[in-house]
Amino acid sequence: MTEPGAQPEYTSRLDRQGVRRPVRLRGFLVRTGEVRHPVQLTDLHYGGCGIETPIELVPGEDVQLSVLGRGSIPAAVRWCKDGRAGLDFAPAMQEEKKEVERRSARIEVPGEVALRVTGKATYRVRIHDLSTDGCKVELVERPSVGDKMHVKFEGLETLDADVCWVVGHTAGLKFEHSIHPAVFGLLLERVGS
Repeated sequence: MTEPGAQPEYTSRLDRQGVRRPVRLRGFLVRTGEVRHPVQLTDLHYGGCGIETPIELVPGEDVQLSVLGRGSIPAAVRWCKDGRAGLDFAPAMQEEKKEVERRSARIEVPGEVALRVTGKATYRVRIHDLSTDGCKVELVERPSVGDKMHVKFEGLETLDADVCWVVGHTAGLKFEHSIHPAVFGLLLERVGS
């Protein structure tokens, strides 16, 4: 039970693992079949966010959160009280990871790459594994399966890739053109150092 005036706590597993970051972002909330309602994001983490809202929301209600210049994501209302609400992104994170036939073995690598969705900003993200045909990366903006992405390793030309799967805040990417084995060996040395 929360004290009067205190913000209720999230209860999802993702919320307990995420660090909340205070933000001031303008956005819109769309209820099923309704118009957009302006909202202000007050905190953000991988599992959800807090918002200020002019409308009363119902816990468990499915909504679409759109942040200006950053895209949109489906969410569920966790709580709503006194013009504030908590949204949980977990329902959007439950996509199934499709089995992808691999043409080459993946190698665990520590490091970062520059990643960009066509027409959007470039971000530095962690890479988890790598093969001559693809890689697994963390995400800043959540793409959809089939989206085109551009991966830039230091010292290499940009590689075009297709998103094969998305689970939570990671994605599997398949390069449009395989990396030559000799170049791949040099790349592993560079990423691992």
